[in-house]
Amino acid sequence: MDIAIVGGGAAAVCLLDALAATQDSPATQGAPGTITVFEPSPHLWRGRPYGPDLDSVLVNAPPAIMSARHGDFGHYKAWLGERGGDHTDELLGEPLVPRSVYGDYLAESAEKAMAALSEQGWVVRVVAAAVREVVRSGARHLVLRTQDAQEAQATQDAEEEQATQDTQEYEATHVALCVGQGTPPDLYSLSGTPRFTPDPYPLANTLTDIPAEGEVAIIGSGLTAVDIVTSLAAHGHRGHITLFSRSGVLPHVWQRPDGRRPQHLTVERVAALHTARGRITLDDLGELLRTELAEAAEDFDEFATELLATPAQDPVQWLARQLAAIDSPRIGRRVLQETAHTVGPYAWRLLPEADRVRLRRHLRTATSVASPMVPVNASVLMRLLDSGRLTITPGLQAIAPANGRFRIRHDGGAHTAEFIVNAVNPPPHTVPAAARRLVHSLADTGLATLHRQGGLTSADPRVQVVGDLSADGSFITSSIPGVAAQAARAAQALLTY
Repeated sequence: MDIAIVGGGAAAVCLLDALAATQDSPATQGAPGTITVFEPSPHLWRGRPYGPDLDSVLVNAPPAIMSARHGDFGHYKAWLGERGGDHTDELLGEPLVPRSVYGDYLAESAEKAMAALSEQGWVVRVVAAAVREVVRSGARHLVLRTQDAQEAQATQDAEEEQATQDTQEYEATHVALCVGQGTPPDLYSLSGTPRFTPDPYPLANTLTDIPAEGEVAIIGSGLTAVDIVTSLAAHGHRGHITLFSRSGVLPHVWQRPDGRRPQHLTVERVAALHTARGRITLDDLGELLRTELAEAAEDFDEFATELLATPAQDPVQWLARQLAAIDSPRIGRRVLQETAHTVGPYAWRLLPEADRVRLRRHLRTATSVASPMVPVNASVLMRLLDSGRLTITPGLQAIAPANGRFRIRHDGGAHTAEFIVNAVNPPPHTVPAAARRLVHSLADTGLATLHRQGGLTSADPRVQVVGDLSADGSFITSSIPGVAAQAARAAQALLTY
């Protein structure tokens, strides 16, 4: 067995950890084979989110939500140990380290997983190359190419030898795609325009181009926008900042963890219902949540009404209420935030399409709830809003360069800014630009299919997809728990077929 893992970020780390933990498979007996990870980035195992950056760019979730090991909520926190002591969010009562430190955790987890796999008899290696396509080779084997062979043949004679050296082929019996989310879309065709930042990360590189008094417009109001605002504030920016988005909805704010684990809205209960009834509906999931809340003497209908009212709230007053509720004993949001990432990806695959459509109508609210900001960042936003240095403007319509500045049209009128920073994240299931040729090669050979609503679905059990590219994933962006759960399933499938 020869497994090729395309991509070397967080999804690949979760998959390696899951493969190392799967010791009772027939494939792990004797001499299992090889595992080759393909990753061209110098920041191996960290992906785009967890590479070197400013210390103000924090992990956006409590430690229990950040474990790369499926089912082990304490794995990351145990690794943190004393490292988190200097980074405690006093409001949350939990350590929130710079995201680059979390990258260290991913790197160490990968190294330990590779060492464990080597002890089991696997030959594990990393190839610093991008896979361009995957094709069939006979009935059982696949070939991964790091450069299109036709391009190499067309190379001029003077470059032919170098092109041949750069073109490599690797055989595999199984392939796992862990290619990540990709870069932000340029919704307003501003790329190449001076003072426009198309991709803010790493902020250590991009924010240096903005002077302390510069007037900044940020496209988006989600977690990336929060990172940009807090990092500007931390590094002495004194100019005005405006968040422009269509909805104007900020992320919710994490509440202090209470140690409670859901008892009813669990993968096991959802699986049991599916087995017993042969189906799962959104109403079934709602009843499980209703039961969770009833046991805590909380009203489900009241909770649902509050959530659905999120887009209509004044963002400043809403943020103030969120900060005031950090220590609230109510469990509703805590349960929903955990289960959105642990139960959600599994339940999503079982829901009928009509229920998926219902959920997609509330995408912005769902994203706000499922991916909250940490209280320390929320406090910074509140301070800037109170001082008048930050404004949140919904109803964004268009942005265009105008006389060395940018003219921004929105429902309330027009605005100008000196600098624009793009904080729009790709929707779930978007095919990253760097992986398009690879994805289409899998579709062309019948190894996978492109889903009509985005993402890739395996059409051959030897090919697995882990992360946001998977069409089987939820309608919200994958989190570490969701990716770890996907990786555990992918590891079992890879070792079974």
